[in-house]
Amino acid sequence: MKLYVSINPQELGEKAASHAADELNKAISEQGYARLLVSTGASQFETLSALIKKDIDWKKVEMFHLDEYVNLPENHIASFRKYLKERFVQRIPLKKAHLVNGEGDIKETIKLLTEEIRKQPIDVALIGIGENAHIAFNDPPADFDTKEAYIVVELDDKCKEQQVREGWFKIIEDVPKTAISMSVYQIMQSKIIISSVPHLVKAKAVKDTLESDLTNTIPATMLKQHDNWHLYLDESSSSLIDHKQSYNSLYL
Repeated sequence: MKLYVSINPQELGEKAASHAADELNKAISEQGYARLLVSTGASQFETLSALIKKDIDWKKVEMFHLDEYVNLPENHIASFRKYLKERFVQRIPLKKAHLVNGEGDIKETIKLLTEEIRKQPIDVALIGIGENAHIAFNDPPADFDTKEAYIVVELDDKCKEQQVREGWFKIIEDVPKTAISMSVYQIMQSKIIISSVPHLVKAKAVKDTLESDLTNTIPATMLKQHDNWHLYLDESSSSLIDHKQSYNSLYL
């Protein structure tokens, strides 16, 4: 694990995007293509905005994403398909984008996504951490045992409250109860994981992740088991951690 602390979300996003671009270009140089996994949500705005401006041969990049609400129309403001099309997919000439569709035949969707994601490893995974320390929609207690690539999960109240606070839904009752989510196991198969985690609302989740042993009640603790995990924080999200303590590498 390596940890980097920036002044603000904008600097964090630029640094994380530069790191991701370097890794994507390295993969393209070595194997002729790259496979990218992206997160959504308010915490990813700056990283994705910076990443689309990088000098990358996007025609050689295949994109996957983590999750989508079940039975939420794509034209809903909270749809992650809508989010990614508007902020990423439609702004660069990707080789292909594999979007998670929460409408229609869920079993068939999961089957097709599983076939695609398991053709080759993910080269670069951009994985955020939620306010409840979830990764993707694997809310606590997360399923650390399944080897399925995508699963249907129930969202906990803290997760739903975060979606309301970020402005995706008006009230908690509007948030769908279930979602399709990439599993923790599948996320961990990625070659490199880069986590952009800005903002004060993430400070407790960051502290809990860094200072706790592996536990499915703090799903992000699993990321520490990955041998190539890079955590990007800003001054606000890092405000509760002990900067004198060594978390392998700390860049200020």
